[in-house]
Amino acid sequence: MMSQSNGNKTPDVLIIGAGPSGAVAAKRLAEEGFSVMCLEQGTYPDYTVIKSMEPEFELTKDAHYGWYPNRRKAPSDYPINDEESDVAPLMWNGVGGSSMLYAAAWHRLKPSDFRVRTVDGIADDWPFSYEDLAPYYDRTDVDFSVSGVAGDTCSPHFEVPLPPFPLGDMERRFAAAHDRLGWHWWPGTNAIATVKNGVLEPCVRRGSCLWGCFDGAKASVDRTHWPINRKLGVELVQNARVLRIETDRQGLATGVTYVDRTTGETKFQSASAVVLAANGIGTPRILLNSGRSGAAEGLANSSGLVGKRLMMHPYGTVVGLFDEFFEGWQGPYGQRAYSLEFSETRPDVGFLRGAKWQLMGTGGPLNTTGSFPWGGAGNWGKDFHKEVRRRFGHSAYWAIIAEDLPDEANMVTLDPDLKDSDGMPAPKLIYRASENTRRLLDYNQQKAMESMREAGAYETIVAPIVRETGWHLLGTTVMGNDPERSVVDGFGRSHDVPNLFVFDGSVMPTSGSVNPTGTVAAMALRSAEALIANARDQKVSLSAA
Repeated sequence: MMSQSNGNKTPDVLIIGAGPSGAVAAKRLAEEGFSVMCLEQGTYPDYTVIKSMEPEFELTKDAHYGWYPNRRKAPSDYPINDEESDVAPLMWNGVGGSSMLYAAAWHRLKPSDFRVRTVDGIADDWPFSYEDLAPYYDRTDVDFSVSGVAGDTCSPHFEVPLPPFPLGDMERRFAAAHDRLGWHWWPGTNAIATVKNGVLEPCVRRGSCLWGCFDGAKASVDRTHWPINRKLGVELVQNARVLRIETDRQGLATGVTYVDRTTGETKFQSASAVVLAANGIGTPRILLNSGRSGAAEGLANSSGLVGKRLMMHPYGTVVGLFDEFFEGWQGPYGQRAYSLEFSETRPDVGFLRGAKWQLMGTGGPLNTTGSFPWGGAGNWGKDFHKEVRRRFGHSAYWAIIAEDLPDEANMVTLDPDLKDSDGMPAPKLIYRASENTRRLLDYNQQKAMESMREAGAYETIVAPIVRETGWHLLGTTVMGNDPERSVVDGFGRSHDVPNLFVFDGSVMPTSGSVNPTGTVAAMALRSAEALIANARDQKVSLSAA
């Protein structure tokens, strides 16, 4: 039986990772009186170095909070071998996790996304339905201060806690175009406060969401959850890089071995239950590194699926150039509006499933010179000034998020040679976009070009698969009811190790086509409540009790 909070040094629950799923789970467990400890390999973000109110922001933003860890190389980062991947992984390691850098576009999966095998005969159905998750979506929408308009005709109907951002000239232009085409569009739903709400201030629309919100309007969990968690008694240990999960002879988790990166010491922390919340790369990395002799394939991996079925939402863009001027550098950066017109399988198109489009501005003057979202190597050369004038304030783009189907050939493994600064094997990614994905993106980009022309664009620029867009890291410890075909059950509990859980996006059987953080947070809340409900019968190692 799992004990509840009693002041012992062995916590009831040890959580690995202080991002959205770890923060949501820690809060709910602590509310019920469980003793909770969270190990986080990074520290709190330093918002004082984010100069989004200063003219030099575009020049300095990537130096501190760039998206790509292999380029950023912060002390809390670890190297990732992505030479065999079509998409580069993006993340931030620290308190708040990648919610620090996410665009905060907030969605729910559609009911059909939970039933892909039933609907389309591919992939797997989830072990629960949209209706099972809906009450948890409702609660996390409130906790993350979601703003927008209720009643989307192409998405599950739900109440949006905060009012929407006003539609600007750009959004109204595309709304009218889609009305003429008879295509779906909807104002953006974002985990960004439009009015003061709790700890969050109203958004002032700097458009700097992806480099940390200096003004405190975006719902990153370092702001929304961790102050509450710490008041509830959750012990947050920073600069703690987990190397492996330890088990006893009965196969139960006893705790973790980690490096205290402040002192350089390697330590053991016991726990009655262990929860992984380290994202779709970090979680399988730890499990694969936790194998004992005779278990070369890692821990909790009798199915052989740990690290397999990596999904990364391949991402393309279609930029439109306009004669008219509009303020494309204003926030919210992630989505001013979106379209789910092509998010379901259509007959006679040569591919299955679909994509979400999100309407975005192209940023400030410097952003007109780079490769994102324009494709290519950037706007440099003899026509530099002409192109800046042509692009700045005269452009918008559809970001196209392709639903990624699970494929066991796409995976996270341990690199045999590359290691991090603490000697832990680095993850290696093997990921190739399928023919289905390429056809899906091509079709949607052709349709997005039509949308651009209808909205008045005189020219369109297409970037097929943009490499540095791996924000969504999913599927590598898949959930399911059959232990031979899944790693965890529908509540994140390992089939092999009864007191080991996974609460992050790596458990998702399919990816849908929308931004996944809303689903990840709702699943973490649901799984935490299942852990609470079953605590009396929870098996624990005697050496951890």
